Amino acid sequence: MSKRGQGDFERDADKKRAFSLTPVSCETQERLEIFVALLLLWQKKINLVAESTLPLLWSRHISDSLQLIDHAPDALVWADYGSGAGFPGIPIACALADKPGALVHLIESVGKKANFLREAVRVTRIPAVVHQIRAENFGDSYGDNVDVVTARALSPLKTLCDQSFPLIERGALGIFPKGQDVDAELTEAAKYWTLESSKVPSKTSPEGNILLIRGLKAHRRP
Repeated sequence: MSKRGQGDFERDADKKRAFSLTPVSCETQERLEIFVALLLLWQKKINLVAESTLPLLWSRHISDSLQLIDHAPDALVWADYGSGAGFPGIPIACALADKPGALVHLIESVGKKANFLREAVRVTRIPAVVHQIRAENFGDSYGDNVDVVTARALSPLKTLCDQSFPLIERGALGIFPKGQDVDAELTEAAKYWTLESSKVPSKTSPEGNILLIRGLKAHRRP
């Protein structure tokens, strides 16, 4: 029997908290547990998430990702820019796996992280596809519509608007988790874009917010 360390017990407690914040089905929970086990294995080889966040992996990363579904409960096709370690795209795909027509596009330009994402999709059997491409190139290269475009800890809002404009122009809703500097990011983005936005408090962080972006129109270029 393998020995369990303090970090394992901390993660167990954190997992209970996470699922109290964002409840999921037993099937989704099983997929998420497979994903987390893979992430912890690969974390030993490549830096996927900050080591300091591992004890709170479930609430800090999994639940933080799952909460985005509440803001587009009927959305089936998502595009996740800068997927990296799989957040928020992999947990979202885990939750949508039993819905016909669901598909999550995981956009990641770094080869090692793209390889991790491909393995995560394989072992969890989720409806997701990995695109090893830069975020700013996906919208123009992918011709079909998506329901939601999202990105977590990738870029300031102004840059996210630049990157996601082709998808939002075709009807996608932008859902972007942000921190305590969200108002400053909105002010900067408004210098270049006219946008309809709403701000919702995060369930998982008192400093966190979720920005919902619609109606994006460029009015000034740098």
